[in-house]
Amino acid sequence: MAHIFLTDSQFAERYENHRSWPWRRLKLDPDFPKPVKLSPGCTRWKLADVEAWEAAKSGYAE
Repeated sequence: MAHIFLTDSQFAERYENHRSWPWRRLKLDPDFPKPVKLSPGCTRWKLADVEAWEAAKSGYAE
């Protein structure tokens, strides 16, 4: 199964925030999904990690 990755802009858009939001949140929340560095200048979040974090926050963790 191939991973789907989100840019900082795509991740922030899920919460109607600016693209700097996930970077700030990463520093404040130890449970926040960690980004993956795919190459120099290319850092993304795995959609599966984002969805797992969302489920845990809403109380529906699998």
